[in-house]
Amino acid sequence: MPKKSEQYKVIIYNVGLILMYYTIIILFPIFLVLFYPNEMINIFGFVFPAFFSFILGYTLFKISNISSQQTVTVREGAVIVLFTWLSVVLIGSIPFMLIEHLTFSQAVFESTSGFTTTGLTMFTDVTNVSKMILVWRSFMQFIGGAGFALIMMGSVIGPKGFGLYHAEGRVDNIAPNIKRSARIISLIYVSYAIIGTILLDIFGMPLFDAFNHSLTALATGGFSVRNGSIGEYNNLSLEIIIIILMFLGGTGFGVHYVLWKGNFKALIKNGEPWLMLSTIFLTSTLISINGFGKIFNSFSEGFRESIFQTASAITGTGFSTVDLTNPTWINFGLAMFILTSLMMAGGGMDSTAGGLKQYRIWVTIKVVIHSIKEFLLPSKSVTKIFAWKGQNKNTITNDDIKEIFLVFSMYFFTFFIGSIILSTYGYDLTSSMFEFASAMNGVGLSVGITKPTMPLGAMWTLTIAMFTGRLEFLVIIYAIAKLVVDLKETIKK
Repeated sequence: MPKKSEQYKVIIYNVGLILMYYTIIILFPIFLVLFYPNEMINIFGFVFPAFFSFILGYTLFKISNISSQQTVTVREGAVIVLFTWLSVVLIGSIPFMLIEHLTFSQAVFESTSGFTTTGLTMFTDVTNVSKMILVWRSFMQFIGGAGFALIMMGSVIGPKGFGLYHAEGRVDNIAPNIKRSARIISLIYVSYAIIGTILLDIFGMPLFDAFNHSLTALATGGFSVRNGSIGEYNNLSLEIIIIILMFLGGTGFGVHYVLWKGNFKALIKNGEPWLMLSTIFLTSTLISINGFGKIFNSFSEGFRESIFQTASAITGTGFSTVDLTNPTWINFGLAMFILTSLMMAGGGMDSTAGGLKQYRIWVTIKVVIHSIKEFLLPSKSVTKIFAWKGQNKNTITNDDIKEIFLVFSMYFFTFFIGSIILSTYGYDLTSSMFEFASAMNGVGLSVGITKPTMPLGAMWTLTIAMFTGRLEFLVIIYAIAKLVVDLKETIKK
């Protein structure tokens, strides 16, 4: 076990390294001036935070005084991930303040919503927002979707980044080498984004819109360059493409790798994508039938609108083709309950989606079925539970079940407390539950609570929900616990 001082040198070294690389990401939007020269006036809004990030990163990098990269353990990884995300969100909020003149709280909200791929926004009219800022929002979600720390450090650390990889919430090693896993994820992710942009453009979406929506659909982020989101285009072909992109984004990278390798035997045995698909079709049918004659004029209209909203909710994207702030939808009890439940369920493990994750739900179902079978078997029978994850057949242990129970408990406890806090600001409980679930699970669908004029306390409640939900609570708890314990030990000395 390395000494505490050595551990923190590793932490400072890696946070500094990430912030130096972050400079490149912040500068990405300025290339837009090649196509929109009038955006030249907004360049400083990105050059300044990029310069600040590099100086801060370089300072940390130097004071760490490490001659070569050290192996990152899970404990160190948790602290690195926490401070990386805090730094990235805070520095990423600067362009919103300098260019669009958002307040600090509003800018942090928007930045958190971007990097956590939530999609709730402080902008009431995105048509008046700088195109450079719109691209920055989309790129934030694209980077945040794959895991900022994973993308940055996977290309730098290689096999020594095992702890960081797992602290980032990744459990499925696509390749034995972490560096190779990160590169495979990046290749899959970028390829889908390029294909999505081309298809959206071909089927009638302007190229600028197609680029942004492809990034945010795949990242299951939901930021749109239109006030009416995808519904403003009223184009069935575009809706189908977006649904496919959302589903791809909500599917674990391990499943994508199996598909790309042509290992269809393993693909079929992965329960996550099939559970997600069947859930989307079942809930869409229920909403369509229940809403026929109430808010839908025909079953086909109902199914078209329902399948888009349910796909958006379960993948945590947040795009919509209907106005959920409309009283007709708010009072559609079954639909709002289903959408809230889908947002809590979330997409696949190791995907860009948030929520409880389909893998945990799939394992829970298998545990229940196994318990029933075990009850009916002779008393001395010994059986095991297996679940496929990507190309691996995993044995479900008691530790896995304990972890699932812990995550479920944290989610529902936080959901209950957060919903109550929102309701104290005068919002009805149903709307509070929907909005908090949307924030905590990185979805972005809104019933109208999220707006720049909302109470400051409610704004920060949702901001914290987005941040903690993205890191699945445990990373934050473990990181803070380590910092507190280490501080106490230092004081005692």
